Amino acid sequence: MSMKKMLTVLALLLCVCLLLAGCGAKATEAESEKEEAAETEPVELNVFAAASLTETMDQIIEAYKAEAPNVTVTATYDSSGTLLTQIEEGAVCDLFLSAAPKQMDTLEGEDGVLEGTRLDLLENKVVLAVPEGDPKGVESFDGLADLLKAGDVLLAMGNSDVPVGAYTQKIFAYYELDEEQMAGDGLLTYGSNVKEVTTQVDEAAADCGVIYATDAFSAGLTAVDEATEEMCGQVIYPAAVTAASAHPDEAKAFLDYLTGDAAGGIFAGVGFTPLT
Repeated sequence: MSMKKMLTVLALLLCVCLLLAGCGAKATEAESEKEEAAETEPVELNVFAAASLTETMDQIIEAYKAEAPNVTVTATYDSSGTLLTQIEEGAVCDLFLSAAPKQMDTLEGEDGVLEGTRLDLLENKVVLAVPEGDPKGVESFDGLADLLKAGDVLLAMGNSDVPVGAYTQKIFAYYELDEEQMAGDGLLTYGSNVKEVTTQVDEAAADCGVIYATDAFSAGLTAVDEATEEMCGQVIYPAAVTAASAHPDEAKAFLDYLTGDAAGGIFAGVGFTPLT
């Protein structure tokens, strides 16, 4: 082959290489743009959280905007039992935060939890809270038990399907108190979630109430006593991505954020103990 032909062939090969390289670069650039578009595509996450998480979750959701500006977190707060029922009935929920393991156990048993995402997020404490000035002079759970036995106090508590109500029932069992009898004697008033119980105490519609330490803190109420583990067990808040989530990756990312230092600081600031 003559030198001229050889140079021509080499020139053609070089053109082909440059063309292929250009196509590859364009493909890579297109892929990158596609991935970037996916990352910035608006996503709405629906989070169902126990009512006792209201103030802290609102703060965390606001802070999360800087971490994931394309993600809008919409929170629904209520008793864990009510939220579970809504999820079971088909409500759109990507992430569930319960105030007790019972509701999460039920959802998981129904294959409603995305495998590998459940974790124990927080611990809270059950406390005895009183209105300003403590007009009835309720000073402890021991004292409350005596007042209830004497029929001389009105106690606010959660319904039996509300975690804080279930913890209160355990305290009754510890002191050998008959809830049915006390209710019949007009010594008990109920709330459909912990916020309703807290409001009854705050407005002095009840002489005292069994709520969470975090709710007492948020409402500025005095907690005169704290229930021991022997009295009502540990107060554990599990969290998990739901199996029906339309955005499992984003839900996992938000759950990861809830286990991080930034969210942990907010949780701890109101009295929660982060467990992760």
